[in-house]
Amino acid sequence: MKHTFNILLALSLSYVLSSAARADGPADEVGFKSIFNGHDLKGWDGDPAHWSVSDGAIIGETTTDNPLKVNSFLIWRQGEVDDFELRCSYRLTSDWGNSGIQYRSKEMKEIGPWVVGGYQADIESGEQHTGGMYEERVRGIVAKRGQTVTVDADGKIAQGPPAGDPKELQSFVNKKDWNDYVVIAQGNHLTQKINGHVMCEVIDEQSSKRAFSGILALQLHAGKLPMHVEFKNIRLKRLPLADRKKVVMVAGKPSHGPGEHEFNAGTLLLKKCLDENAPQVLAAAYLNGWPDDPTAFDNADAIMLYMDGGEKHPVVARNRLAEIDRLTKRGVGVICAHYAVEVPKEKGGPEFERWIGGYFETFWSINPTWYMTSATLAKDHPITRGVKPFDIKDEWYYHMRFRPNMEGVTAILSAVPPDETRKGRDDAHGGNPAVRADIGKNVPEILCWAAERPDGGRGYGFTGGHYHLNWGNDDYRKLMLNAILWTAKAEVPADGVKSTVSADDLKANLDKKR
Repeated sequence: MKHTFNILLALSLSYVLSSAARADGPADEVGFKSIFNGHDLKGWDGDPAHWSVSDGAIIGETTTDNPLKVNSFLIWRQGEVDDFELRCSYRLTSDWGNSGIQYRSKEMKEIGPWVVGGYQADIESGEQHTGGMYEERVRGIVAKRGQTVTVDADGKIAQGPPAGDPKELQSFVNKKDWNDYVVIAQGNHLTQKINGHVMCEVIDEQSSKRAFSGILALQLHAGKLPMHVEFKNIRLKRLPLADRKKVVMVAGKPSHGPGEHEFNAGTLLLKKCLDENAPQVLAAAYLNGWPDDPTAFDNADAIMLYMDGGEKHPVVARNRLAEIDRLTKRGVGVICAHYAVEVPKEKGGPEFERWIGGYFETFWSINPTWYMTSATLAKDHPITRGVKPFDIKDEWYYHMRFRPNMEGVTAILSAVPPDETRKGRDDAHGGNPAVRADIGKNVPEILCWAAERPDGGRGYGFTGGHYHLNWGNDDYRKLMLNAILWTAKAEVPADGVKSTVSADDLKANLDKKR
């Protein structure tokens, strides 16, 4: 443990020295994105009686007439943080006051609104706590200013070589003036700095208490005395995950009737299964449409799109093709489920062929609802590990437009559709001569497929997912969970991702529909 700690400490000190050796400038801000617009609290959520914006800064304030009985927090609602570096400036101008920056934390609605618990980079008007790490509503003080500590598996705290003298470090803090706070979290290694000086470092090995992801928030402490704190220039840079793969799951807005196209509930259900059964990945879910978080995909290994498609596909309608294309060129995998596999032939078709190997092309592909039986699963492919053949009714799309000669594309799930599904009249989704030509021939159709790209990236297309209750089928669900891991280049277990889903799980998070 000591050897590991010393290595991490040496790396951290090396980083600090190299940072101090160069002047701050645009090069030092590469990858950072602002998460506060300087004008209002858009993207943030807190008690309006205590939080506001003035002169380009977020203001947290209590008064003698308007005190707080419980610590209250301003929560960043556009996303959660995992491995990251946060930079901001703060100023605490009151004679009394206590504040801080919460990260990888949890909202505790059972206690009250805007109550948060978790890691906190401390701020105070006195000279005891600023720079230290306090874990709100969990383990209390973890590291004081000047300490480097390791929390072992049992929660015992062992001190390593000091980060500095606490009194000297306090002297670098500008009282009642602006200070630059930096928080770096990578894996279980947490570092807090003020004005370029490391205030404390923590290596958290207590798996039952530590957090690898969670919300970001600013604290306003309870108390009878008035206090005033300000934050500005809040920038976030996501870092590659230290020991796992990250999957960003994007759920579309409500669509269709109850139990159909339950993008939000389906995404959260799959995320729950991954959180509980696939420690090799970290899943981040964005609901009700495209993320507002400007950093959403910055450290993704794969993205999953489960949403309405066609002309209104969020990737096409909002001209995001170039954005996703840039991600794929750095190796990010792409997973498209159900309607999300459909894009216009001219705008989106070429990109989807490149990203996931194929797509639903109108007047070529069709989308009938039918009961799939006697399906064939790919042999010796990681996605089908532990998956048993299953029969299920869904709106299974087929006759997809694939890359020429199926180059780099592997059929994962295939079945012979009933001839009745081939007899539709010519229209964009219901039928066409090429589909009708196979009536009576028992031609198997590809319903799910995996693709590998020349750049090393991967893609997956899944045409099911219309009916939410289908996620209750263990093999249907396992096929998707395995595919998520494979596309993110995480190891798929020999028996696939095992998960259990209850009736209550299937009812959770459903959209309110008439």
